[in-house]
Amino acid sequence: MAKTNVPRIDWTDAGPIAPAESAVLEGVRADIDASFGGGVNPGLTTPQGQLAQSTTAIVGSKNDDMLEVANQVDPDQASGRWQDAIGRIYFLNRIAATGTVVTGRCYGLVGSPIPVGSVARDINGYLYSSQSEATISASGFVDVQFQCQTTGPIACPIGALSRIFTAAQGWDRVTNLTAGYPGQNVESRAEFEARRRLSVAANSVNMVQSVYAKVLSVPNVLDACVLDNPRGKVVIFGATNYPLLAHSLFVSVVGGDPSAIAHAIWNKKAPGCDYNGDTSYIVFDTSYEQPQPQYEISWVTAAPVQCYFEVQIQANEKLPSNVGELIQQAIVGAFNGADGRARARIGSTTFAGRYYAGVSETDENVNIFSIALGFDPMNVSQTSLSFGIDQYPTLDPSNIAVVQV
Repeated sequence: MAKTNVPRIDWTDAGPIAPAESAVLEGVRADIDASFGGGVNPGLTTPQGQLAQSTTAIVGSKNDDMLEVANQVDPDQASGRWQDAIGRIYFLNRIAATGTVVTGRCYGLVGSPIPVGSVARDINGYLYSSQSEATISASGFVDVQFQCQTTGPIACPIGALSRIFTAAQGWDRVTNLTAGYPGQNVESRAEFEARRRLSVAANSVNMVQSVYAKVLSVPNVLDACVLDNPRGKVVIFGATNYPLLAHSLFVSVVGGDPSAIAHAIWNKKAPGCDYNGDTSYIVFDTSYEQPQPQYEISWVTAAPVQCYFEVQIQANEKLPSNVGELIQQAIVGAFNGADGRARARIGSTTFAGRYYAGVSETDENVNIFSIALGFDPMNVSQTSLSFGIDQYPTLDPSNIAVVQV
């Protein structure tokens, strides 16, 4: 086997270290010189010099390819097909794109049923399917979660869901009093790795983390919150003082099919625990022959809560005419995580400081005096907002006031 002066990749315990291309070039030139018996003109402008440079580029490119393959074995670096393969070790698949979820208020004849899968249309022509069966209450309406049939972060502002697409007897009209919770594109590399870390617990049972990981993996679930109360009495929890029943499991969900959510909870929860919530589904234990044991699984279908912002900036004639709209877009984007950072979620707290960077970047002439938040449009004065474990936060651009002082 012929020997070469080209240095190899050094495979160390800390990982592979590729030689510098300058060292590779010297090695290739030495090989060429030796193959001709010595005395070859070392200039890079000569034919042999050009050959040495081309060979060096080829070796360097292949070294880079090998380093890339080596990095893809590391979950912190893996992406694409390699990351999918690592995920499958944990029985995980990349989450497909999901549609926006919005709470539609359906009006009509008292007692009229609205079947699961009923479809409403927004002002832009997007279709939304109801996620569970509902019945119009004595008040003449019922709030129902609808999910957009078109995937991705499609905006659904207040009042956009305005037409019934598939009629149901007794159902007269529909609207949304809060903005939709934006859907998601195909799960990104960073999001997949974050879920993989969480989902290591998905292979276990009888743990809060087990239920949480399993529920998050349900198709079209946009967010979830899972807690337990191991005590023998009711415990008040969260910003809305939600009462957790004694020895109970609490699951709060946005989006997803009720059957899939119920099975995800049942497959991972501890035996003998109680449930919390206003949504129920019957699960049958199919490991038995008929008659099969059946269990009523309950959870919370998270309710939307509107948020309001007031941004005070310095009045400046150099500001663009649409500065208000730009700031609204920046805040909505940050609120929904479109800037790559954490979105406002069930049971979370969002701080005013989270939004300063995005507002400042809208224009070089924007100088911020303050950013205030609130749940009441008449009292927008807080520096942070805490959401209940039974709430999912929503933000409509019209709820963001931009004031030049």
